[in-house]
Amino acid sequence: MPSPTPGGDEGKSQSSTFRPQFSLPKSVYIHIPFCRHRCGYCNFTLVAGRDYLIDRFLNALEIEIGWLDKNYLIDTLFLGGGTPSHLNPQQLGRLAKIINSRFNWSSNAEITAECNPNDLDSDRLHALKDLRVNRISLGVQSLNKAKLKRLERDHCETDVRRAISHIKNCGFDVSLDMIFAAPQETLVQWKTDLNQAISLEPDHLSTYELTYEKGTQFWNRLNQGTLREAEEDLRAEMYSHTIDRLQQVDMNQYEVSSFSKTDKNCRHNLAYWQGDPFFAFGPGAARFVDGIRETNHRSTTHYLNLVHSGESPVADREHLPPEAAARERLAIGLRMIKGVDEVQFLKRTSHSVKSILRGLEQRLMDNQLLEHEDGHFRLTNRGIMLCDWIAGEIVNLSSKEPT
Repeated sequence: MPSPTPGGDEGKSQSSTFRPQFSLPKSVYIHIPFCRHRCGYCNFTLVAGRDYLIDRFLNALEIEIGWLDKNYLIDTLFLGGGTPSHLNPQQLGRLAKIINSRFNWSSNAEITAECNPNDLDSDRLHALKDLRVNRISLGVQSLNKAKLKRLERDHCETDVRRAISHIKNCGFDVSLDMIFAAPQETLVQWKTDLNQAISLEPDHLSTYELTYEKGTQFWNRLNQGTLREAEEDLRAEMYSHTIDRLQQVDMNQYEVSSFSKTDKNCRHNLAYWQGDPFFAFGPGAARFVDGIRETNHRSTTHYLNLVHSGESPVADREHLPPEAAARERLAIGLRMIKGVDEVQFLKRTSHSVKSILRGLEQRLMDNQLLEHEDGHFRLTNRGIMLCDWIAGEIVNLSSKEPT
């Protein structure tokens, strides 16, 4: 049977035009789709209250990873979800064996697991250690009781502080996820929430503006008028305060939503933003190998049925033409605060930044959204506030636009 995943024939390009510009993947993402419940704002691929599927999922994951043609040396692994820490210690042990069957680790490999505060008892932490996890990404979102309730989270501040104490005692690096611009949240409340997160002394902090994704409960409530989105000016003020406040405590912003202590950047996410290839497995997982982007079916049960039937779980496959791929790489790369190195960009895409931007470059510079300095194109502070809009402009810029 041909391998339906990136290591097999179906995952390889039929043209050699784009292939030479990609090295072997050194990063792996594994999607664990299980949660206790689905929060109203969440649009991730997950199933809640269906733990009876976990063993079948692990069997499918073993099959999918086993389709790789050989073992690979890996620098970063990210266990995302869903909630990887929802698996019990025995299931985490099984997961470790599956991963180790096809992946070897570099000497300084970064291995991250997303976790919920309420899951992290001693047995799970030791199981994560056995899995070689050295970095915990904790889904805190807030330390404010009322805000946590509005976000439909099932933990409290005490749970978070207890979890972080256990995490640090076990020697893991700690990254916190926080949400701002929640329903009814004021600037003063966000300042307090952020200060409480800082007091936990994380190595890394990611802050995300609450978005209302189509298909979620929050989206429905927004359109029904029972939820109200924070005003644009308030959202901008919250974000600006976040940047300034974290800079005061030496948490350096290295990406639009990411801040870290020295040498604590998330190397796995940097691989995404730099356009490096990566493997991905599990329902809804998206991979980028040999210039081809593939995404597995989002339905967990459909994914399981396909894999157990020996069929490819891939729902979408796209091999972007060279210019479109370069355009996408630039749009994503500008999320990094240091920007995009024009020499490296040309080397990896065979396109210059200027040829990709065309007339858009001058418009962005005239509006003080983009700057060109020291061989890098980077967004200004004002541009960072509009990064999603700028990315859309870059990706959708017509190739027929005159230079």
